[in-house]
Amino acid sequence: MRRTKILAAGAAIGLAAAVAGCSSTKHTGASGGSNASGNAVPALSANLKAGGTVTIANETGATWNCQFNPLTTNQQEANGYLYESLLYVNPLQSTAAPTPMLATGYSWNSTDTQLTFDIRPGVKWSDGTAFSAQDVAYTFNLVKQYSSLDTFALWTAPAGGGAGLTGVTASGDKVTMTFSANASVFFYDVANMMPIVPEHIWSKVGNPTNYTDTKPVGTGPFVVSSCSADNIKYTANKTYWMPNEPHVQTIDYPAYLSNDPANNDLASGKANWGGQYIPSVNSFYVSKSTNNHIWSPPVANVSLIPNTAQGPTANLGVRQAIAYALDRAQIASIGEQGEEPAANQTGVVTPTFNAFLNSSALSSSGYASQNLTKAAAALKTAGYSPSHPLSLTVKTVTGYTDWDADLQVIKQELAGIGIDVTVLDEADNTFTSDLQNGNFQVIMYGPPAGPTPYYELHLMLDSANDQAIGTAAQGDYGRYKNSAVDAAFGQYAAATSASAQQAALEQVETYMINDVPLIPVVESVDWYQYSTADLEGWPSAADAYAQPSPWTYPDVEQVLLRLYSKSAQ
Repeated sequence: MRRTKILAAGAAIGLAAAVAGCSSTKHTGASGGSNASGNAVPALSANLKAGGTVTIANETGATWNCQFNPLTTNQQEANGYLYESLLYVNPLQSTAAPTPMLATGYSWNSTDTQLTFDIRPGVKWSDGTAFSAQDVAYTFNLVKQYSSLDTFALWTAPAGGGAGLTGVTASGDKVTMTFSANASVFFYDVANMMPIVPEHIWSKVGNPTNYTDTKPVGTGPFVVSSCSADNIKYTANKTYWMPNEPHVQTIDYPAYLSNDPANNDLASGKANWGGQYIPSVNSFYVSKSTNNHIWSPPVANVSLIPNTAQGPTANLGVRQAIAYALDRAQIASIGEQGEEPAANQTGVVTPTFNAFLNSSALSSSGYASQNLTKAAAALKTAGYSPSHPLSLTVKTVTGYTDWDADLQVIKQELAGIGIDVTVLDEADNTFTSDLQNGNFQVIMYGPPAGPTPYYELHLMLDSANDQAIGTAAQGDYGRYKNSAVDAAFGQYAAATSASAQQAALEQVETYMINDVPLIPVVESVDWYQYSTADLEGWPSAADAYAQPSPWTYPDVEQVLLRLYSKSAQ
């Protein structure tokens, strides 16, 4: 089940300031370094024969619209399969060097205000046209011209201070990006998350925000062979730039409207790559075959987002009451059957980001475990009680069965303090619109992950991402405004040491506790099921070379480039 579709990331979300022990080293892979001409993935044996099919089963919540514009809302179907980024940065291995993709290397100037990429020669678009540095510059300048495409707000400096792009130019085989200030936190989005599109196609399509891209031309390892509402079929790009890749030749990606049919296809062996919640996964899936495997690392939070701009949840007492009343361990145990761990009110995912957790602040907050006494007292300050109950509607996505189960537990827990919860399941597109436009009292959502807690918290809390209710926001969906939090994000972005980063994040954690702008419930994992009946090369806990779910991008490309069929050999 897809949980981390990137709707629109916030300003300056990027690879955390590159200090050893915090994230990828800033100058690793600079031009002239060890990555200057390497393949994008460890080379598989040239003796391996091409063949095999990957069939993906994860609940999408809607049928396919067969539109592949990678700069709008179709990233999941386009990025990594058809379109590529400059580099790949693995959120699960934050100290690893970036993997070269369309760029072979990069370098910063001494003040980290200018970033230069060495663009890979010899790459062709899938229509045979030569790819160049000019395509890269064109893509970045296109999202400047059409700001609604700037899903990472690269051209806007954050409210709390920091950098924004001021120019992107191409010269020969180099692309130079200039920023208004130290821009190390931009690296993740600039290098890893921005798909590059062909100027010779896109310069002729008119307004690119309305471009459906039904016949996509990319540099990626696959092309679209056919598409219907029920299935996307990708086939290998015969002119792909990486030698001996891809090995698998076909991808079938059926559309599933609910978990059950997708789970059944995984359990029966009809599908070999899953990315969703499976109840009783060991008995339902793993035990069905020695070839069936699971590995789901926690990477972000599934949170209740209260609307802080209007309605009952604009009252701090209501938000505090909800946070105190939740027994997160029980929600994880019942709703997720223990397959996702309980979250905590700081918003720091553990154990993945233990180094950033302000454990003393959490333990003294009263939110470390359910506290019904404090919950009732907080609700009373807001004017509600069991004799004067509060009614709240919580929106979620149709087909997300574990979220539905979570919310049934939450409904019972909140009823005990006088909050009557109505759960409203919405179709994916309606849910996305309501989330972005602030059309909710409370909404359940799991944002995208990043190499440190900064990514998620910055997306969800920085007011630079805010818009008025009724206008689609690029983040901060609950419309939380706090200049001190904005400033803390700016301090993180400008940090030159691990301790400075930690201090900035601890400030944010304090406001997560004091203001309750988000209510983390469970930790969102990369749901991942895979079969080795025919395919080998999958990521695992022992070889975490990419986020493993089929809905994570651009990670999906790293997986597909390593898979090969045993029966084809």
